[in-house]
Amino acid sequence: MPISPAWARPSAFFFDTLLEQLSAEQTEAVLAHELGHYKRRHIAKRIALMFGLSLVLLYFLAWAKDMPWFYSGLGVEMTSNASALALFFLVLPVFTFPLTPLMSHYSRKHEFEADAFAADQAHPAHLIAALVKLYRDNAATLTPDPVYSLFYDSHPKASERIGRLETYLHKRPQALRT
Repeated sequence: MPISPAWARPSAFFFDTLLEQLSAEQTEAVLAHELGHYKRRHIAKRIALMFGLSLVLLYFLAWAKDMPWFYSGLGVEMTSNASALALFFLVLPVFTFPLTPLMSHYSRKHEFEADAFAADQAHPAHLIAALVKLYRDNAATLTPDPVYSLFYDSHPKASERIGRLETYLHKRPQALRT
């Protein structure tokens, strides 16, 4: 059986500082969370989404580069593929800004799914304790501004994650609660 290259194998990296901060049970819960991303194919889904969005954007670039108003509207007289590309990337953030909360929501959804996977594999209380430590050690605010969070946060608020994980404490079979 051929051995796949290192870049093709699923990997999770833990820095020594993380391992020093967390207990063995908490590290296991964090690893289970990261494995949840792999098992739920979050990376493949994100790559496919970005590929599709890139195709759409390239289509609009190909369309806009042949339109005289695209250059004149931005005050450029020289029309070329290079100037079209530069202008397109200059104005792109204006048009993709409305997608920001959708992409953030998608990312937060994946975090909740990975948390649920971790809660099935490890004790949710260990993941809760690890999250509290990591949020505290990273000086992350536990009560971020809701509008800012809606647009930019790729991870759910700590209180939301902990609240959901606490529901898994009660759903675990009695034999697994300890």
